[in-house]
Amino acid sequence: MPALWIAHVTVTDEEAYKKYAAGASVAIAEHGGEFIARGGRFVQLEGKERPRNVVARFPDVETAEKCYHSNEYQAALEHARGASERELLIVETSV
Repeated sequence: MPALWIAHVTVTDEEAYKKYAAGASVAIAEHGGEFIARGGRFVQLEGKERPRNVVARFPDVETAEKCYHSNEYQAALEHARGASERELLIVETSV
């Protein structure tokens, strides 16, 4: 079943986060992920508001998780640490 990688982010250092985004985009694409929402308009109805929301679709949960743990993504993630506050989850879709 396909899976969605969903991130809710508050960026605190734009320059460092740009480096993260560039590296993460490559890692996600290399694992068959495609962005379906990336920082667009949103309406917060419940919970903590984060101004940047990103959704990527992967072939399955295992591939999305493999992407997260990959050397490429972890290298990119080093730029996000200290440059953002974020939550990230992977959820399997029903279609």
